Amino acid sequence: MADALAVPPDLLLPQSSSALCPQVQPIVPSRHGELLDAIDARLEAEEFRLWAYESLGGAVRIPTETYDDLGPPGEDPRWDTRLVLHDYLEKRFPLIHKTLHKTTVNTYALIYERQGSDASLKPVMLAGHQDVVPVDPDTLDEWIQPPYSGYFDGEWIWGRGSCDDKSGVIAILVAVEALLENGFEPARSVILAFGIDEERGGLYGATAIRDYLLPKYGVNGISILVDEGGGYDDHSGVLFAQPNVAEKGKFDVRIEVTTPGGHSSVPPPHTGVGFLSSLISSLEAEPLPTNLTRTSPYLASLECAAAHDPALDPDLRALIAHARTDDAALRGLHDALLAADPRRFRAITATTQAVDLVGGGVKVNALPESAWAVVDHRIADYSSVDAVQAHYVEVLSPVAAALNLSLDAFGRSSNSSGMSSSAGHVQLSTAFGLAINPAPISPTQGSGPWQLLSGTILSTLASSPRDDVRSKNAVVSPGLTLGGTDTKHYWNLTQHIFRYGHRAASDAYNGAHTTNEAIKAEGYLEGIGFFVRFILNADETDLFD
Repeated sequence: MADALAVPPDLLLPQSSSALCPQVQPIVPSRHGELLDAIDARLEAEEFRLWAYESLGGAVRIPTETYDDLGPPGEDPRWDTRLVLHDYLEKRFPLIHKTLHKTTVNTYALIYERQGSDASLKPVMLAGHQDVVPVDPDTLDEWIQPPYSGYFDGEWIWGRGSCDDKSGVIAILVAVEALLENGFEPARSVILAFGIDEERGGLYGATAIRDYLLPKYGVNGISILVDEGGGYDDHSGVLFAQPNVAEKGKFDVRIEVTTPGGHSSVPPPHTGVGFLSSLISSLEAEPLPTNLTRTSPYLASLECAAAHDPALDPDLRALIAHARTDDAALRGLHDALLAADPRRFRAITATTQAVDLVGGGVKVNALPESAWAVVDHRIADYSSVDAVQAHYVEVLSPVAAALNLSLDAFGRSSNSSGMSSSAGHVQLSTAFGLAINPAPISPTQGSGPWQLLSGTILSTLASSPRDDVRSKNAVVSPGLTLGGTDTKHYWNLTQHIFRYGHRAASDAYNGAHTTNEAIKAEGYLEGIGFFVRFILNADETDLFD
């Protein structure tokens, strides 16, 4: 780190690692120990592995794409790819469909319930989503394997959804099917829930799942919920696993400028497109500020790095160690991280804005009567939808006034110019119905569900079939989801929501939502082992309420 940090001498000695980032011991089931051994043996068998790989490959071959313009379920036939997937799952996992109670909500969303023998125990819930983002036809020749091939080449399983999120859904189902094959009889009920439109906010799928489960189990009626999210990565020989305990909010804003039409041979000084450009430029010139807060899971994750990452810069380590109690250290840490990687730091610690969609006009020789843009915001964990709306009013009101435009900001109208007539009108509104505040932060240190999840992750890593994973020290650190998951609709089901998909960063060939999406088969197999351990540990734990 640069010398400009100027760390005061009294901050040079960091706190102990146990104080900065406490860890639990690995948790291995005892009452279900023989059952775990039997399934671990199956996971090592070539026949079972190939069956598990093909289970994912077959699901990938079904293009359950989600589009932003999908109509309601039952009206738009593009939803029906989910029914093809349902038929596949029924054939592929016969014991699940024989033993668990299956419920379909809003036509396509799936819920499976396995009633436990002890009704006093709150159930656990494992979640995922059936849908994938579409494949751009213009990129087809860039794929190493066809995007819906589900091809296993001996190392990778290829195709859209192999990382996001069919590997998660199928790993859960493979784990449960294996448990049933080995006679698992749970004391604690298990719920599996798979949404249908996570890739555009879960407005039809996760909301229907919530509306089914909430009356049945009640507010906070579920002990712990695990959905897709963070995985683990190698930091200088130490494995850092990061379940995300919070999630940024999401708010899509539509800016529409309407102006009189006419022939473009006699144009005004600014067309509606020009007005829109001025508004967008003003927004981009005044982004919302970064802010590193003590309540953020990001600071907790930095503390874990300070405690356990051997390669962390000593000056940065010292700032992190004292940031929770020393204001100067917190400011210094903020400035150092911002200088080191401004784009990443802003994505984590600020409400971001991205102008992603724009349109307007119908003919080159006709003045546009409407010009519009949609701006995507990921709301910082300390902020809110109201704060973003207030920012728009603050930034755009004087711009609209200077351009002689009237303004309606989220239902609050004004004639910004103060004139009796205006050159046009600006309408600010919520796009796509997406206006969601940041998620509540799930409890970590001292919380039983966090201890159970952490201990399960550590035991899974310690028993990995991969030598390069099993031989390394591991740490569990809280994290923050920057995007959005279906969990935004599940807040009332439990206070203990964790967004975690057990695989290494190197297990994804090229990430998700892009060309050459693929998952390393061994990493996917390790994820199956995680779900087996999690279900067994949760069944016999005394760490839940």
